[in-house]
Amino acid sequence: MAKGVLLIVCGPSGVGKTSLCDALLERQERLTLSVSYTTRPRRGEEVDGVSYHFVGRDHFEKMRQERAFAEWAEVHGNYYGTPTAVIEAAWERGQDLLFDIDYQGARQLKERYPDATAVLVAPPDLKTLEARLRGRGTDSDEVIEGRLAAARHELEQYPLFDFVVENGEFEEAAQVLTAIYVASRHARHLKMNWVEGLIDEGR
Repeated sequence: MAKGVLLIVCGPSGVGKTSLCDALLERQERLTLSVSYTTRPRRGEEVDGVSYHFVGRDHFEKMRQERAFAEWAEVHGNYYGTPTAVIEAAWERGQDLLFDIDYQGARQLKERYPDATAVLVAPPDLKTLEARLRGRGTDSDEVIEGRLAAARHELEQYPLFDFVVENGEFEEAAQVLTAIYVASRHARHLKMNWVEGLIDEGR
């Protein structure tokens, strides 16, 4: 089974990472979103199997005990995880995978797949992030303060990541993320069989 790119994108709530991921997916046909399993309830128009695989806590625990997950994390009281089978199925189809996940999951994926490319999306400054969070109009002051504290903690995890993308101007950030993905497709570990074939031709 030929391996593909595993592109991990993380960032604090409100930083715009999901919008950046959506833009990247629209521009790169080979790239597909890894659909996580979660125990949290569905929201709005979310579709099971598209937004997430929505499962009960007992079901998730059983999968975890069976070591089915390549990564999993508990975030805000709910479980999220990516089964190893999802990664293998994508590679069998010749696809690359994009992970829009928490830094805890990113750390686990990097431990299991050291060649994965990890990207941290950061705001230009915390005042901008706070303005974006308040602009949603959905959270109380207490919740926003909690999200800002969590954002500082997430930014402190930057040594885990291979790249940091500043999302100040959206289109510029989208272009940078696209460039990182394209470069990752030409990583040595993905090209070595092809290069070895070239070498053999000359013998």
